[in-house]
Amino acid sequence: MTPAVPVTAQDKVVRKATVAGAIGSFVEWYDYGIYGLLVTYLALNIMGDAGSGGLFLTNVGFLISFLARPFGSVICGYLGDKLGRKKLLATLLVLISGATAAIGLIPSHAAIGVGAPVLLVLLRVLQGFSAGGEVAGAMSFVGEYAPDARRNYMMSFIAVGSFVALMFGSTFSAVLITTLGDGAMTSWAWRVPFLLAVPLGYVGFYIRSKLEETPHFTALREQKTVARNPLREALTSKRHLKAIALTIFLPALNGPGYYLLFVYMPTYLKTSLGDHNFSMVRALMVTACSLVAIVICIPLMARLSDRIGRKPVLAGSAIAMAVVSYPMFLLITTGRFGLACIGTVVLAMAFSGHAAVVHTVLAEMFPTSVRYSAYSIGFSLSTVIFGGSAPLVMTDLIESTGSNLIPAFASIITAAITLVTVAFVRETKGQPLASH
Repeated sequence: MTPAVPVTAQDKVVRKATVAGAIGSFVEWYDYGIYGLLVTYLALNIMGDAGSGGLFLTNVGFLISFLARPFGSVICGYLGDKLGRKKLLATLLVLISGATAAIGLIPSHAAIGVGAPVLLVLLRVLQGFSAGGEVAGAMSFVGEYAPDARRNYMMSFIAVGSFVALMFGSTFSAVLITTLGDGAMTSWAWRVPFLLAVPLGYVGFYIRSKLEETPHFTALREQKTVARNPLREALTSKRHLKAIALTIFLPALNGPGYYLLFVYMPTYLKTSLGDHNFSMVRALMVTACSLVAIVICIPLMARLSDRIGRKPVLAGSAIAMAVVSYPMFLLITTGRFGLACIGTVVLAMAFSGHAAVVHTVLAEMFPTSVRYSAYSIGFSLSTVIFGGSAPLVMTDLIESTGSNLIPAFASIITAAITLVTVAFVRETKGQPLASH
């Protein structure tokens, strides 16, 4: 890799870029999170069935959005590396928010029949397409502003934004259910969290649109070295292809760690524990406890990574998840509120090292000329394989095997995949970003 020409930004500008990245992440994952949190209400209203069949079909909607991600990653990655990060990221936020709000406006299955799930699927495709370009773009945006010595710490706030979004979604949903009652939620109030995406998206768009292009991409423009075809450059280089392969397998733990532990967990607690099922409010409270834990831990793990290196923190997190997953899910499946909180909090703490570091490593693998494209492609494929199918697969496996511990085994297997992949990743702590 060719080291970049040293480029720096003032601390004030770096902070603004970090806030913009975090708020964008908040909006994106609020949109994705509430879909998972409110899946039982969606099943009843959009699919006309609150039972396992409705949940299955709704989780298919969850998977479809992830299948759309690679298409978004290819197109958005190309545009981001060709035209710049700033305007594209602002536009993606509008698309994600608009699609989410539109879900809240879909007529019920009783009103339009099969048209309801068809509209849901189409909007999930639009969400997935937009999100396919959002993650790598936001991480690249903040990473290209951040100083080398504190890059992981600055980038970690994008991850914090995603978990704060889930916390907000969980709390907001719990308040609605508590104050309005399950009947009102089923009837109309489930739409409110989706419609809230409109003002949230506007705030994120406004903040992002006020920032300048990143100093690293600006340097490429000034040197007239922007890639003519970043996709072809990324997909025809052995060096980049190897890095893309690592980008697929390194975040394997993200699937169980993120989508099962935080997005799918309320549904798991409410529908999959048999006689020990939680009410939705108690399930959301359990999830909220784990979200508080991981929001506190992520910046600490990122600082540690900036001091001792990316690989030790990633490896430590993978080992911790492999060790604690089975006993903690045993606690969760007791159906006792306090033990479930302990189980999810311990899992969140174990996962925090991965959540804090993995995206920084992925961004540092690629040069500025193809970073958006290559990072987007690899991570989107990883998400489809290990993340998007998680709720669907877990629902099906738990039902077919009768075992509530399936998520624990998924966590252990993916932790092993991540741990093995770490061995093939080079240490990038404190190193300048490459330009080509």
